[in-house]
Amino acid sequence: MIEQNQSTIDNQQSTINNVKRILTIAGSDSGGGAGIQADLKTITLLGGFGMSVLTALTAQNTVSVAAIQAVPPEFIGKQLDAVLSDIGADAVKTGMLFNTDAIEVVADRLSAYGIKKIVVDPVMIAKGGDVLLVQEARETLVRRLIPMALVVTPNIPEAKVLSRRSIRTEDDIREAARVIHTMGSEYVLIKGGHLNGPATDYLYDGKDFFKFSKVRIDTPHTHGTGCVYSAAIATYLAMECGIKEAVERAKDFIQAAIRFGLPLGEGHGPINPYAPFARKLEKYRVVEALKASLDRLQAASVGNLVPEVQSNLGYALPYAETQKDVAAFPGRLVRLGKRIVSVGSPAFGASRHIANIILTTMRHDPKFRSAMNIRFSERLVQECRTLGWRVCSFDRSDEPEAIKQREGSSLGWGTEMVLSKEIRIPDIIFDRGDMGKEPMIRVLGRNPDEVVDKVIALKELDGSGPIGGSE
Repeated sequence: MIEQNQSTIDNQQSTINNVKRILTIAGSDSGGGAGIQADLKTITLLGGFGMSVLTALTAQNTVSVAAIQAVPPEFIGKQLDAVLSDIGADAVKTGMLFNTDAIEVVADRLSAYGIKKIVVDPVMIAKGGDVLLVQEARETLVRRLIPMALVVTPNIPEAKVLSRRSIRTEDDIREAARVIHTMGSEYVLIKGGHLNGPATDYLYDGKDFFKFSKVRIDTPHTHGTGCVYSAAIATYLAMECGIKEAVERAKDFIQAAIRFGLPLGEGHGPINPYAPFARKLEKYRVVEALKASLDRLQAASVGNLVPEVQSNLGYALPYAETQKDVAAFPGRLVRLGKRIVSVGSPAFGASRHIANIILTTMRHDPKFRSAMNIRFSERLVQECRTLGWRVCSFDRSDEPEAIKQREGSSLGWGTEMVLSKEIRIPDIIFDRGDMGKEPMIRVLGRNPDEVVDKVIALKELDGSGPIGGSE
């Protein structure tokens, strides 16, 4: 036992000793969505140790940058000396530098301390159009800092400024990358988010291009995208990833952060770098919640509410994207007399049907992460209305033939048909069936407890009436 404990301690100490140090040199965003704040969140979430050197203070929110206060270059130098002379850095990223003096002192110190893994995010313009790098400093950036970079990461507007070329097509991006590469950076990564079509980024090494493409996410909440992306690249480089792997992993990370952007403020809300981790941390709690909810259903003897095709109860992770992010009971929940029993313990990806209902609902309101299907009867629907619940339905005869032929698609289609017309999520959605399709009620809720509360309430009102599909 002592040997096991010592082994655990040794492993923990090894992890601590191997922690990677990532320094961000950038401006502060008082709104918390970009700049130093976004960088440190990203570095920490990815397992690095984040350090910071402030180059400017901003009075900023999701709408605009109200004011900028540049940090004196002497003090920028003192911050750099304090961090690099004592702690050191495995990788550095630069963001908002604002003026020529800041760029000069940053370049001098990074050179003096021999920093090799430098990610230069040439921040020039804020999302709302505010200038974050004054005109006269742009030449200094090209002359002093870009030649030191392992990779420079301009977006399309920044690449236009640096290359002095119009960029409208993929060929334009490639030509701009070639021009920027001549400035001395080992790699150029031009981010294509400002163009139409898929969100495709282009990495150029002076010889070959490598494309990193993701489906474009239609959202206004993209504040901090460039900061988080470059901070993630720097962190993965510090962790000994090659440049292509670092970009690929950072691209996956930023995609999830954008998909679950936060609708805060009145303008461009911030992206959400915590989203990928929330799902992982919640897995245990989701499974335990389903187990506890099954205990409640069994104690309440709700077997009478189980349809001919059996029931299932599902619960999704926060920010769920696919069926693998939704836990349910393999083999469904089966009626055994008045009782309900499970064939197996809850597992992720166990039910395509209940997952489709939940994922469709979450696209309209991400707080509603649970659902259960129960048998249909006109009496049950009436009881729902008696309870004051919000009741909605769809007609399976309206279902397109292509949807009918695609296994598991009907429930998502029906749920979407209802929710696309509703202001808020209903308590139940039902249909009266179709040829070969059993009529069904779907009970929706924020979590399994909420769903089970509703199911038990219906059981108590329904008594022990007929089990048939209609009355």
